[in-house]
Amino acid sequence: MATTSRSSLKRYFDVNGWLFVAPAVALISLFMIYPIIRSLILSFYSGRGMMLKFSGSGNLVRLWNDPVFWKALENTVIFFIVQVPIMITMALILAAMLNNPKLRYSGLFRTMIFLPCVSSLVAYSILFKSMFSLDGVVNNTLLAMGIIGEPIGWLTDPFWAKVLIIIAITWRWTGYNMIFYLAALQNIDRSIYEAAKIDGVPSWGRFAFLTIPMLKPVILFTTITSTIGTLQLFDEVYNFTEGKGGPADSTLTLSLYIYNLTFRFMPSFGYAATVSYVIVLMVAVLSFLQFYAARERA
Repeated sequence: MATTSRSSLKRYFDVNGWLFVAPAVALISLFMIYPIIRSLILSFYSGRGMMLKFSGSGNLVRLWNDPVFWKALENTVIFFIVQVPIMITMALILAAMLNNPKLRYSGLFRTMIFLPCVSSLVAYSILFKSMFSLDGVVNNTLLAMGIIGEPIGWLTDPFWAKVLIIIAITWRWTGYNMIFYLAALQNIDRSIYEAAKIDGVPSWGRFAFLTIPMLKPVILFTTITSTIGTLQLFDEVYNFTEGKGGPADSTLTLSLYIYNLTFRFMPSFGYAATVSYVIVLMVAVLSFLQFYAARERA
């Protein structure tokens, strides 16, 4: 009798459990799984608009011979290599400073640093374009300090346009990563630092050989999420360059190129889907390497 009751109860929870998760599974299937499968199928087709025809590996051949794709890939890799280490390092340093119990108004500073990542994208894009214009506050300040002799074309020079994008992303998302580091730092037992201090370990040694190893899971998480975000970089470039990725494609990223292929130019859905899988492959490979590196150091 008890066995029968337990089996009936198990069937009841099994059925109700599936009914509970069914809406979520349906939404995930509709808005995630189906687009992934559909885009994979589209990558084997070519043509304009809805006039598609099966081309097999034709899009891969086009990808290989497309100079705009290679320029977008180059820019995306540059943003990844430069921006991610800067943002992760700054977030860790700021978290360590805010974790100091002797620091006054730490809550105010924490809010000020975190605020950019929840601010309006349109508002902050307008603010940056105004600040970094030829007669903006940044150029005027640098001229007044004697650092530069003439205004910098932040939005017209290919090199400085890249620098502006990196500054904007770092300013916006450093606070987001800082919150994770700060939460992890506040959960570390203070007695560990006290024991190391008694043993004569200097402050830099405690940070390098105690703090960093204990933050390894958080560092891995923020590195992977920052990598994914940078490889999918779109918002800042689109707003700063009006969707053109200029000047001279110097800030064109893979995500913006996919958008242009799909919506701005004559729609080429199949080729855009092929380019999108380049991002998927890059994210998968880099995430695997980061997980592998973290495991080897464990």
